[in-house]
Amino acid sequence: MLIFIMVVAIILLLVLIMKFKVHAFVALISVSLLTALAAGIPVGKILPTLLNGFGGTLASVALLVGLGAMIGRLLEITGGAKVLADTLINKFGKERAPFALGVASLLFGFPIFFDAGLVVMLPIIFSVAKQFGGSVLRYAFPSAGAFAVMHAFLPPHPGPVASGDLLGVNMGLLVIVGLICAIPTWYIGTYLFSMFISKKIHVDLPKAFLSSAAVNETYVQNPPSFKKVLLILVLPIFLILFDTGLNTLSVAKVIDGSQSWVEGLRLIGKTPVALLITLIVAIILLKGDRSYDQIEKICNNALGPICSIVLVTGAGGMFGGVLRASGIGDVLSEMLSDTGMPIIVAAFVIATIFRVAQGSATVALTTASALVAPMVANATDLSQFDLCFIVIAIASGATVLSHVNDSGFWLMSRFLEMDEKTTLKTWTLLETSIGLVGFTIALIGSILL
Repeated sequence: MLIFIMVVAIILLLVLIMKFKVHAFVALISVSLLTALAAGIPVGKILPTLLNGFGGTLASVALLVGLGAMIGRLLEITGGAKVLADTLINKFGKERAPFALGVASLLFGFPIFFDAGLVVMLPIIFSVAKQFGGSVLRYAFPSAGAFAVMHAFLPPHPGPVASGDLLGVNMGLLVIVGLICAIPTWYIGTYLFSMFISKKIHVDLPKAFLSSAAVNETYVQNPPSFKKVLLILVLPIFLILFDTGLNTLSVAKVIDGSQSWVEGLRLIGKTPVALLITLIVAIILLKGDRSYDQIEKICNNALGPICSIVLVTGAGGMFGGVLRASGIGDVLSEMLSDTGMPIIVAAFVIATIFRVAQGSATVALTTASALVAPMVANATDLSQFDLCFIVIAIASGATVLSHVNDSGFWLMSRFLEMDEKTTLKTWTLLETSIGLVGFTIALIGSILL
């Protein structure tokens, strides 16, 4: 019954948004409320459940998007994004510009989370797309897909770290295996797919970006140097590595994570703090001859366009929270406990179901790993390589079929100004491509090794 309610809720949400053009924010709240009632959540707990899902998502997304948008707007307005884009294009050439953006995002995506990396890279992506023309998907998807792959497959990101810990995987080996799987997954599942889909579906540059183009020209009389721009982009990566790197070392029992110096460095490396420090450094480096009033206006103007993004993303988190609170995890666990499938296949299927049901890739990774862990514990013939490939299979299942209950779906939809139907035909297919390619590589690896 709960699974039936989940399916009906997702269909209703799609119909409201795509057929009746109800605003996504209103549709998500309405369907979340109806789903909570239908699932039998006590009336007194419905509102707290809705608010917890909404607030929990905003807590993780709003700070990242807000600070990242300010950094991105400073790079855009001061000409820094154009400097970096021109340097990349001169290095790789026009035809290989999407490849260059993807490779840069793979590097940035090792320690930086999907949301933060995306908002920092988007102004650069849009600048390159404006320079060479064509569908913006040709330039945005190789980069966004790179962040998605790294976020799901590799420690020190929270999903694979939690999954590896639950399954008893050697973290160092998981980094190596994850990287070996991530590179071909990105190239086949993201880069080649992006080249294909951008020829089939044309998406124009976002109007919000184009409307600021005339303003931008007045600020680029003295653009910053490439070294300054690179420092601003690398700084959050370096700072975030304090948190993610030390966390990986703590999980692997290399260091004692309770020591004060470790906790202090990890605080600096928390993504919101790292982005705040980066924003302050960006203001200092990019200020030039502008007054602080001008800098304040640039930062203030960066927040307006993301208001809708933040609210819709929070509402998506509300919907996912209701699905989680309904007890669907227990039902799925009972259904799949005695399927008799190979562990790596069962892991992929379970992660896929949780991904579709509640949206969050990290939650799907962690929950599916907790369900798979007893199967792994009972198996006596699994090597460390097998365990690593099972983690990749879970990560692949947690990536496929991004849709209306996934915050990443709404980030891509709103940032690229795509309607929901187009986002389903492009971003959902891209994420599914990543998941299927990643699972295929993991399955082959488990057979060969």
